[in-house]
Amino acid sequence: MEIKGNTILITGGTSGIGRGLAESFHKLGNKVIIAGRRQALIDELTASHPGMEGLRLDLQDAKAISRFAEAVAEKYPDLNVLINNAGISKMENWKKGEVDIQVVNDIIQTNVSSVIQLTAELLPLLKKQKNATLITTTSGLAFVPLAAAPTYSATKAFLHSWLQSLRSQLEGSVEILELAPPYVQTEIGGQAQKEDPRAMPLQEYVDEVIELLKAKNTPNSEVLVERVKGFRQSIQTDEYENVFNMINSMFTV
Repeated sequence: MEIKGNTILITGGTSGIGRGLAESFHKLGNKVIIAGRRQALIDELTASHPGMEGLRLDLQDAKAISRFAEAVAEKYPDLNVLINNAGISKMENWKKGEVDIQVVNDIIQTNVSSVIQLTAELLPLLKKQKNATLITTTSGLAFVPLAAAPTYSATKAFLHSWLQSLRSQLEGSVEILELAPPYVQTEIGGQAQKEDPRAMPLQEYVDEVIELLKAKNTPNSEVLVERVKGFRQSIQTDEYENVFNMINSMFTV
């Protein structure tokens, strides 16, 4: 991926990693379009970053996704980078039976189904561009799951596998990158995660990602900061059980 001169669409672009990436890519001179559920945050972010644009998107509504993709293709015919970043997470207590199936379905819809749909509907536009890139945010939990968040972890593992297949099929037409964050100080896990000193500071994470992209240091097309490599490499290093026990001793339900 070229770090400058792109037209970039970022879902989940109003907070957390999505917002951090939007601000960084904007500073580098890219045309950035953010998409999110909360219009107030879209307005706030675009007002404070002249030239950045925003569109409201409800990823729980398949028809809305189709309308959104049509609007993007019409308004931004030069779109060459799609960053599927939006995601939701929820702890689940299966032992006590405290599982809300609607919440589970919402996680799957946002983290998996909407990603597939939006990618499929914007892929024809991306394939028209000279340099096109699809980036999808997964997680270190794609490689070592958090037992307290089984559906969230599974959706990220799904995306990891899905991206490998897309990378093979689209080789030569669209670059496929996987962004797999470690535990980062964002709002996805609530205010507690945003303030957790054990989590990687958000700006530190975004800065390291940008440096990896600048250096084209993405082995196997995976964007991995140092903090997440232990998760990714745990099977090869025979550390899987230790990493699993470590992460799951930190978070329980």
